[in-house]
Amino acid sequence: MTDQSIIILICLLIPLSGTMLGSAFVFLIKDEIAERLQKSLLGFASGVMVAASVWSLLLPAIEQGSSHGKWAVMPAAVGFLLGIGFLLLVDVLTPHLHIGTNKPEGMRSHLSKTTMLALAVTIHNLPEGMAVGVVSAAAEGGVAYISVASALAVALGIAIQNVPEGAIISMPMRAAGNGRWRSFAIGTLSGLVEPIGAISVILLSSWLLPILPYMLSFAAGAMMYVVVEELIPEASSGQHSNHSTIGFALGFVLMMVLDVVMG
Repeated sequence: MTDQSIIILICLLIPLSGTMLGSAFVFLIKDEIAERLQKSLLGFASGVMVAASVWSLLLPAIEQGSSHGKWAVMPAAVGFLLGIGFLLLVDVLTPHLHIGTNKPEGMRSHLSKTTMLALAVTIHNLPEGMAVGVVSAAAEGGVAYISVASALAVALGIAIQNVPEGAIISMPMRAAGNGRWRSFAIGTLSGLVEPIGAISVILLSSWLLPILPYMLSFAAGAMMYVVVEELIPEASSGQHSNHSTIGFALGFVLMMVLDVVMG
């Protein structure tokens, strides 16, 4: 195994470590996360995902088509819309339940509350895994404009925003009466879809690399759907929405700096 392959493997595991770290908050905090902190964390996660979508996915997708002149933006535009449409379809068809609500979304089913909560998290984390996978596959394939350092930057950015995500998932589980270890396990398992999604993309890379601009922008569209549909509405509702705005700014700048410095 080459050094580059080892780094790519590390990139696949880094986001899961962020989720595990956040889930471990159940051992450190006795009560629920304060509303102000939760909104700050939601805003932070939104900022990271938006910046990753732009700098790590959309801009490289446009650069890949630079030989087409002014039409270089078209693959990125088409892929972005397809990513939005794909997550919209998954959201509509999959029965799921968001934390903090009692009204299921998607198709009607007789699934348990825990199962629908897990499906909601899966929908949320899938595009993040795809993003890490497609950038890693491009870096391993020697695609121009995308280096191993770029893949590492995306993985680190996703891992950083997974820390608050893990806490936001595990802490309500604890508040609902689950033990600390069970809450930690549920939070950690919620992040498994990311390396699974990333590995799936890499295994299909021989077919996907010829349409790389579409895949990069597809992942960007899927992530932006999660931000607009879930994270921002949750962060902006009720009081203390200014905390989510500050969190968004910090997350956006951090991911932007990571991508530019490491890319």
